[in-house]
Amino acid sequence: MHDPLAPVLAALARPGRPSSDYDLNPEIALPPGRKLRAAGVLVAFEATPDGVRLYLTKRSSHLRHHPGQIAFPGGKVDPEDDGPVTAALREAHEEIGLDPANVEVLGTFEPHETVTGFLVTPVLARIRAPFTPRPEAGEVDEVFTVPLSHIATLSNFRTERRRWRGSWRSYYVAPYGPYYIWGATARMLCALSDRMAR
Repeated sequence: MHDPLAPVLAALARPGRPSSDYDLNPEIALPPGRKLRAAGVLVAFEATPDGVRLYLTKRSSHLRHHPGQIAFPGGKVDPEDDGPVTAALREAHEEIGLDPANVEVLGTFEPHETVTGFLVTPVLARIRAPFTPRPEAGEVDEVFTVPLSHIATLSNFRTERRRWRGSWRSYYVAPYGPYYIWGATARMLCALSDRMAR
């Protein structure tokens, strides 16, 4: 029987490449000995009658960090977590109401370094049974899904640039409908798209 997540599983079996917010900005000199904080995000797919969908969140516009941005459920590794996978599952439970018992972890991608000093591990997963998302009040404005076909099409990704901390910075974007997917989230999805296309 065909697994609807076969392209994702095939991507996990292929070697990855280093990933960071600096990929498109090689002129930026990174400080040696910099300390990065570990984090995990859940890249959660659900097979539906309309095809495979990926869950994303729109962060609350009132948050101090990254207000209104599109993001995966996830966050920093807390002392009680035993690593990025546990952190991603815990945060997804808190942010969108996804029970860890309803999640099958498929594997992880190479960690992604962000300009905000995090080393983020993407945790790819299958949602076993349909669930109704519950956005975390004050943290998440909206939970929505994007079709796997959108992510699998490399031409849906492009680069844009803007001024940041006094200089021009380039970054990936992959807009979907009213949702402007950009930055680290778009970069990690682009890494998935790249590995599915190989």
